[in-house]
Amino acid sequence: MAKGRTEMEVGDDGVAVITIVNPPVNSLSIDVLSSLKDSYEEALRRNDVKAIVVTGAGGKFSGGFDITAFGDIQGGKMEQPKVGYISMDIITDTLEGAKKPSVAAIDGLALGGGLEVAMACHGRISTSTAQLGLPELQLGVIPGFGGTQRLPRLVGLTKALEMILLSKPIKGKEAYELGLVDALVSSNELVKTARRWALDIAECRKPWIKSLYKTDKLEPLGEAKEILKFARAQAQKQAANFQHPLVCIDVIEEGIVSGPRAGLWKEANAFQSLLFSDTCRCLVHVFFAQRATSKVPGVTDLGLMPRKVTKVAILGGGLMGSGIATALILSNYPVILKEVNENFLKAGIERVKANLQSRVKKGKMTEEKYEGTLSRLTGVLDYDRFKEVELVIEAVIENVSLKQQIFADLEKYCSPHCILATNTSTIDLNLIGERTKSQDRIVGAHFFSPAHIMPLLEIVRTQRTSPQVVVDLLDIGKKIRKTPIVVGNCTGFAVNRMFFPYTQSALLLVDRGLDVYEIDRACTKFGMPMGPFRVADLVGFGVAVATGMQYLENFPERVYKSMLISIMLEDKRAGEATRKGFYKYDEKRKASPDPEIAKYIEKSRNMQGTTPDPELMKLADKDIVEMVFLPVVNEACRVLDEGIAVKASDLDIASVMGMGFPPYRGGVMFWADSLGVKYIYSKLEEWSNRYGDFFKPCSYLAERAGKGIPLSAPAMPSQTSRL
Repeated sequence: MAKGRTEMEVGDDGVAVITIVNPPVNSLSIDVLSSLKDSYEEALRRNDVKAIVVTGAGGKFSGGFDITAFGDIQGGKMEQPKVGYISMDIITDTLEGAKKPSVAAIDGLALGGGLEVAMACHGRISTSTAQLGLPELQLGVIPGFGGTQRLPRLVGLTKALEMILLSKPIKGKEAYELGLVDALVSSNELVKTARRWALDIAECRKPWIKSLYKTDKLEPLGEAKEILKFARAQAQKQAANFQHPLVCIDVIEEGIVSGPRAGLWKEANAFQSLLFSDTCRCLVHVFFAQRATSKVPGVTDLGLMPRKVTKVAILGGGLMGSGIATALILSNYPVILKEVNENFLKAGIERVKANLQSRVKKGKMTEEKYEGTLSRLTGVLDYDRFKEVELVIEAVIENVSLKQQIFADLEKYCSPHCILATNTSTIDLNLIGERTKSQDRIVGAHFFSPAHIMPLLEIVRTQRTSPQVVVDLLDIGKKIRKTPIVVGNCTGFAVNRMFFPYTQSALLLVDRGLDVYEIDRACTKFGMPMGPFRVADLVGFGVAVATGMQYLENFPERVYKSMLISIMLEDKRAGEATRKGFYKYDEKRKASPDPEIAKYIEKSRNMQGTTPDPELMKLADKDIVEMVFLPVVNEACRVLDEGIAVKASDLDIASVMGMGFPPYRGGVMFWADSLGVKYIYSKLEEWSNRYGDFFKPCSYLAERAGKGIPLSAPAMPSQTSRL
């Protein structure tokens, strides 16, 4: 039997219940859609069927179109259905145009194509907790089964634009208030109520409504055009490098101006062309890469179950410790926060309160929920209660001897099964755990700042870390809504190590004559949230120098030794915190260029003995981006070669979620493969000959360029993991 299908059962009441069956989320594969059409046609033929109910198996209506089919169609492995076949022939003409009424019984998920199927039914009954939405824009496409036409007619143009452009799902309760669903019932009453509702439509006790032709929620044409104009301006402002949000707005407008069927045809054609766009390919790659991070050979394939973690302790209530504590209590974990004195402890708790209050101000949390969440946090000054916890996360300053002392203490005060984790961003874990005996439970839990907001969690294992501990942390990472990647132990681990050349290559370019602000502009235009110099200001020059020393110590042959940041630091310019760095900052911390930095750059060049290079000074934005990012690609190749990262797609997710690399470019390795491994090698060789070993291509890159093997292809047999 095909994995994806629909099943039909006709009751004595004359209602055919068609159930979508395609676990785990009842996705709409081509098989499912064909089966749905067949079931409908059978129900319409049968004299004992008066009405139809569409529902999903296992408490989920449908999570939407099967995204694996995107890759198969893009790669030519699967034939694409003819344009309009699904949205016109199946959804509009077969479902909505049926001579017998249908009602969707919605529980769990009704996302993407799932919601589009539900909107084509003549009524919708939902549970209050069901999630309804059209998140297709996250994948570089638009709703393709009529969603751009039906949603505005059911909830009004403004709300429909918000749901589609922001990929913002809503719960059943809000869907009912908006008119997207007709009634709310409990899960166990859902199908029974939907059956009655469908019969009521068939027997004219309830209206038979085709949502495609509803107009009462649509604004008058002039007003609608103003709303669409505003939406276009917002889309261009917030997603300047994206075309598909603007295409989506055009498609919605077509339906309002020229009628819904014209809108459906425009939608079908637009969906087809967007499916083959680079943006869609990249975002689909990121979608699957994110899901693949939790599969770790030699760890997640051993059949281990995660152990229950009921309480967590955190050492250090600074910026990172308080952020980690916030993330945990928001996900219902009781947390013990330890500090060295009352003042530090009070400051740490205040930081957690401020993090939560920020959610209250934004309307994401009620005052009642705030109080309940905060009640899960307990502050302490000693280790007495540490025997109660199953996980400790150390988040103190980057000082080796202090961390060693803490881990020796933890071994004494914690239970023998407690996981001992560190949030260090650069220090070797073997060094941290040097004075402990139970090295199998030492692990890195590296959060990114701000820890309660940034989505990545880097789980760092040594050669002695137990697979059970890694499985436990993967589970916790998921529960606190982080995307975890498992990496090996080395200076900077995967993310920071891969990106340490980001600022260094920019500094080299400045020493050779390029403008600081031109470099930052090129990088932000490429899609980075900030250029390398704005990042240096944000992080602070003290941290930049300290981490730079770590890399100099460990990778001396490929560190570019610029004097610029040290010279500025001597003059008490330390970045955003001091209101002066590469930029100057006003009282609201708004950055603006500072002409004063010219004198520091001049001094740095004199000390380095470098002079402006006229060729470099003429670089186009594309070339600046390559000179800044290809050394990052080169270091990422070393990280893969050494087995620090399990697979290239993990580095794509690390770059997107940890460093803000634009997801619509697919992540750093996926983007590199779009340029071509031979091209990258030749560029790095050329720059290495001209500007030194900082650009020298590594052996992994050289080998792949020689054989024409993409960087994201699995490791070759000669490349063995050193984990």
